[in-house]
Amino acid sequence: MFDEMHEECGVFGIYCPDGSLDPAHQTYLALYALQHRGQESCGIAVNDKGVIISQKDLGLIPEVFNEVVLNHLSGGNMAIGHVRYSTTGSNNRDNAQPLVMKYIKGTIALAHNGNLVNAYELRSHLQLSGAIFQTTNDSEVIAYIIAKCRLKAPSIERAVVEAMNTLKGAYSIVLMSPKKLIAARDPNGFRPLCMGKIGENIVFASETCALDAIGATFVRDIEPGEVVVVSDGKVESIKEHCGGKSSLCIFEYIYFARPDSIIDGESVHMARRRAGALLAKRHPVEADLTVGVPDSGIDAALGYAEESGIPYGLGFIKNRYVGRTFIQPTQGQRVNSVKIKLNALSSAVKGKRVVMVDDSIVRGTTSARIVSLLREAGAKEVHVRISSPPFKNPCFFGTDIDSRDKLIACRMSVDEICRTIGADSLGYLDAEDLEKLAPNAKCSFCTGCFTGRYPMEVPDEIPKNRFETKFDV
Repeated sequence: MFDEMHEECGVFGIYCPDGSLDPAHQTYLALYALQHRGQESCGIAVNDKGVIISQKDLGLIPEVFNEVVLNHLSGGNMAIGHVRYSTTGSNNRDNAQPLVMKYIKGTIALAHNGNLVNAYELRSHLQLSGAIFQTTNDSEVIAYIIAKCRLKAPSIERAVVEAMNTLKGAYSIVLMSPKKLIAARDPNGFRPLCMGKIGENIVFASETCALDAIGATFVRDIEPGEVVVVSDGKVESIKEHCGGKSSLCIFEYIYFARPDSIIDGESVHMARRRAGALLAKRHPVEADLTVGVPDSGIDAALGYAEESGIPYGLGFIKNRYVGRTFIQPTQGQRVNSVKIKLNALSSAVKGKRVVMVDDSIVRGTTSARIVSLLREAGAKEVHVRISSPPFKNPCFFGTDIDSRDKLIACRMSVDEICRTIGADSLGYLDAEDLEKLAPNAKCSFCTGCFTGRYPMEVPDEIPKNRFETKFDV
């Protein structure tokens, strides 16, 4: 429907040794808080005295889980959960997570956020040795590698540590064995992962907003390269892969994360406000009103208004009830379909020079429609400000950024993009300003999609459904 970028995935895990909490219900609530990170599918796996049962399907949290399903999953002392958007592997039920797999040492359940750059090579090698895959996503490759390492490793956590010598790319995972809950983050720390507590119960989540949703207290972020093991009520940290330069995806602050989350020590809300303030300094303009495109453009618009002195106002009304399954009846009606999700507030923008702040421009079609909405609502001028630099490169680490030939910034200059979307002026955040967004963060950043400078060697391109072909072996 729109040429927006999509979130990747969200993961959650809880260890409740005394049975004081219902792990499935806590996971359900936490996944609600992480729904913004993936709307294609979701799932929960519960460990009840070493027996792991799960429920997963296509759909949003309330579409997949009801009282009957949650009652079936109730009990146990551990659970993990996942919300998914497919960056690799098609959108079907088989690719929903958590993955529950039986192998020679027992059963494991895995939930993964990220993308491996060497998944194709690893999968091909495993298939040549006789492995049979049930899904087309990277997560099953990770599970296979861990299971293979477990054959020689003395424990499941040591198998995870050994597997990290083979895995390359982005992975924040929660893994459940019959007796242990494990969280691990790749050595670059591309994707966020944190730990919290509810009394003596340990929880892991992609974002702190999930901790808030269940009343958990934030303890700390999982370090890049760290493996954390919870067993018998004790927490153990393994840091053999820690110590390298981190590379958190900068777009977590610009777009992906919820504004009420704190990632690696920095408030997402404040990072977006700084982006808006930097935009106002780089691209000043005479105008009457600053508006933000819901949702991630709002915080940046507040920063722009505060720095520029141009008043902030509500410029758009967003329809909160348009889900991922919205169907556009005919091709002719698709041009106006943006109005179903978003509409301009005429009483606020009519006759005014408007600064419209948004988080990004991918192909340009959505930006053009939103500018058109403002003009139809009576805006006299529309000046577009984007709280990220132009996208000129694909992402290989779990963000659904299109190939270069479909990115408008690879085909047009800023002036040409401005004319294409129908704006009176256009200004992007400067790439040099990216490091200023999160001064309190305890990490460095990956900015490859903007700068082309990746923290590790990457292939020329990763096809979205690269595993959905027959291997000629």
